[in-house]
Amino acid sequence: MRYETAKSVDQPAAVTSDAMDRPRGEAEAVPSVSLLALQFLAWVAAAPRTHADVMDAWRSTCPRQSVWEDTVIDGLVAFEAGTQTVVLTPRGRAVLDASAHPGTDRH
Repeated sequence: MRYETAKSVDQPAAVTSDAMDRPRGEAEAVPSVSLLALQFLAWVAAAPRTHADVMDAWRSTCPRQSVWEDTVIDGLVAFEAGTQTVVLTPRGRAVLDASAHPGTDRH
């Protein structure tokens, strides 16, 4: 799955996975995220979600609950190239998987 760079968190665009830019064998540390962000990632992973689905269920005008914007900026979710489908990036999948196995090394 190939991603393109997002222009705005409100406009459908895809995000480039930075895994392709790292030297082979160099792992990226799994970032820590809020419980709300983990819930959002699990929700995205559970079923196909469109941009409209995300905006309907998760958009907030409260600056303290910007889970959609935060996960896009952190490169955890993206739009599949050429679609309105929101998906986890490899980094987002790693965060979600690490949260399912607390106590394991997150590097």
